[in-house]
Amino acid sequence: MNIFTARPEAALHLDRRARRNPGVYSAGVSRLTAPVLTELIESLGLTHPVTYAVLFLLVSFITLWRLEAMLDEGLEGTALGTLITPYFSGLGNLLFVFILVGHGGLASEVLTNCLVNNVTNFTLLLGIPALLWGLQIIPKSKGPTAKGKSKGKKSGAAAAATAQINRLSLWLTLGAAVFFSVATWIMAKDGHLDRTDGLMLIVIFLFWQSFQVYDVAKHNVRQRVKFGFMFYVDALVVLACAWVMYESIDWLVDWLAAQKSGFISAAHLGWLSGWLMVMPNALLALYWGWKKRADVVYTSQVGDGHVSIPLCLGVYAALMPATVPATFLSGILLLIGAGVLHAFCLLIFGGLPRWAGVILVAAYAWFVWDGLLA
Repeated sequence: MNIFTARPEAALHLDRRARRNPGVYSAGVSRLTAPVLTELIESLGLTHPVTYAVLFLLVSFITLWRLEAMLDEGLEGTALGTLITPYFSGLGNLLFVFILVGHGGLASEVLTNCLVNNVTNFTLLLGIPALLWGLQIIPKSKGPTAKGKSKGKKSGAAAAATAQINRLSLWLTLGAAVFFSVATWIMAKDGHLDRTDGLMLIVIFLFWQSFQVYDVAKHNVRQRVKFGFMFYVDALVVLACAWVMYESIDWLVDWLAAQKSGFISAAHLGWLSGWLMVMPNALLALYWGWKKRADVVYTSQVGDGHVSIPLCLGVYAALMPATVPATFLSGILLLIGAGVLHAFCLLIFGGLPRWAGVILVAAYAWFVWDGLLA
């Protein structure tokens, strides 16, 4: 069966869960819990998908604001993109995994969700900023003026060194993404992801993250970076926003799964939830692209891909072994190809040229047409 085939049994699982647990369901929407946020919104009479969508976008903007402040408080751009923003944007996918495990399975929806998330990150959300503003990690050299020669020789050398370090870091991050995709492709070639495969995917993800934590700590020791009081305050604000964001996602995903007809329905749960959960990354890509922070744009998109594949797939397979359709493997190969293209452009051009952005956007259009519209 095609991975993108509609799965109407999602609504059936929801109906069964609602009959088993009528006390924690309202307005036909399934709930794993009855969180304070949902009860508050219900008490105000504002229970509606638009309410949760607006709340989701609002806390996304607040998080972007405080993440930028963290840059001024000692967190360098590559670390922000590698360690902070992936969890900010990727925990929704983990939440989706646990929700569907509670629904009794629906492996194709989890696979579609993860694949849509990663392909969108690697193609559309890197291609559009490249088209609009350019994603240049290594600045293009400009002829020095007479005034600039005496003033900026040392600062120019320092900026060039920082850009080179950022490019090396991005190569490593892209290499990890390609490695994760190849590992997933190899494990899924037999048509199954069993518990051993899932645990192995989780282990390689945790090893990668431990390496990243060490690298950031080493950088901070060398640069004698110390985080001030406001850094930890902002971190708490980001965590609070993440809680609101994922409660909103939880409600919206359950509401969507309860719809039984039309395009916005349980039949397209994997696609629509994947697009919903990639929205924070879309905001990150557009915002940091506009701010000319190509390093944050790149590492946030690639880092979020690390959370979906292998972590989300690993958690799902460890909890509930899944059958993998053949078309999922072709999607993984698309991810590998996109990662190789990014690495090539970083090596030759020091960033992502506009023509490469066109290729990536076109690849995403083909992905949507082939998987959803064809």
